[in-house]
Amino acid sequence: MGKLFGTDGIRGVANKDLTAELAFKTGQCGAYVLTKHASRRPRILIGKDTRKSGDMLEAALTAGLCSVGAKVIPLGVVPTPAVAYLTRLYKADAGVVISASHNPCEYNGIKFFNSEGYKLSDAIENEIESYILGEKTIDDLPTHGKVGYVSANHNAVEDYVAFACSTIDCRLDGLKVAVDCANGASFETAFKALNKLGANVEAIHNTPDGVNINAACGSTHMESLQAYVTSIGADVGIAFDGDADRMLAVDENGNLIDGDKIMAVCAKYMMENGKLRQNTLVATVMSNLGLFIAGEKMGLNIPRTKVGDRYVLEEMLDKGYNLGGEQSGHIIFLDHNTTGDGLVSALQFLAVLKKTGQKASEAASIVTVLPQVLINAVVKIENKDKYMEHPQIAAACEALEKEFAGAGRVLIRPSGTEPLVRVMIEGADKEYITKKAKELADMIEEILG
Repeated sequence: MGKLFGTDGIRGVANKDLTAELAFKTGQCGAYVLTKHASRRPRILIGKDTRKSGDMLEAALTAGLCSVGAKVIPLGVVPTPAVAYLTRLYKADAGVVISASHNPCEYNGIKFFNSEGYKLSDAIENEIESYILGEKTIDDLPTHGKVGYVSANHNAVEDYVAFACSTIDCRLDGLKVAVDCANGASFETAFKALNKLGANVEAIHNTPDGVNINAACGSTHMESLQAYVTSIGADVGIAFDGDADRMLAVDENGNLIDGDKIMAVCAKYMMENGKLRQNTLVATVMSNLGLFIAGEKMGLNIPRTKVGDRYVLEEMLDKGYNLGGEQSGHIIFLDHNTTGDGLVSALQFLAVLKKTGQKASEAASIVTVLPQVLINAVVKIENKDKYMEHPQIAAACEALEKEFAGAGRVLIRPSGTEPLVRVMIEGADKEYITKKAKELADMIEEILG
């Protein structure tokens, strides 16, 4: 059996890859590893999104947790970042989320947060996996009164909404906000928070039925929100993904405001108000060059990490930064939460609009997004990490970078799962960069294919 934990927990088609049996073992082994040194009965929270398979997996996971003596506190349907926050608020030993984020409804997943609300390290995930796969065995399971039990919680939504609202110091009266809840975990929390803060809220895709999560809606399908914003004359639109750990926006004209632009708007405001630590915003290599050009003009330091919010968070924790994220809208405001939080991100962005009096389009114009072309080169799988070892490929990349002179860039990276090398070029002239990306991809295929 291969590695179970991917970049964001265990994922797969529910009842096929991610079975009830695997959920039971994951609960049992996860709770054992995370709490084996606890001096008291461990307390573990479970939250889930709106997928139909969530109930089945929650029941199995709960049984696994109880089998090692845990007190299980089900939170019901809540966003992923709510579990991270509530784990800290309720002083629990761990939190578990049942969700497959932005994926279609047939998928589901299981991921853990530790007692401080952070995702688990690779080392801890590997240890849990070794128990699941039978490479290590649990000593003794409790019996009698030491068997675990379930204790319901009915305050999770209200507690999380109150927290999210507390992260801004203004009301949102007068703002007309359209919200796309992706028929997912934000269907209740987003409306409640914005309504509580006085915004005029109009919501779409907020009637989950267990199978319509992320279906042609949410932050991966922005078209319906773009049309809705203009049709009702909203000041701004906000779209979440299925588990609401990311968000994207739409301006009053129906134009997309991606994660790069949202981060730039918030970073500028924080920097001007002395709240951005070391005047630094952490981004990934996939952020658009337009963000880095805008940052340079503002005097903003923008280090780049590998793709993935875990690498952004590692850099932030290591260097003491408090803002970072991805173009996809996974943004971490570390002063407020330990993981990407769509609702918190939305409120920070809306608060900037409210306090500055800017229209969404005006605020977002701080970043001019450069055209971006991505072409896959098919190579032999054993060669996909060797592209820069070949002098002809290295020389071609160097020549292009020199030609762009900071007004464009070349990024080449191997696919994590397929025999592909991805060639991405950014620059002002889309036709020209498309031609150059194809030439470079053809060269890579010829040499490494």
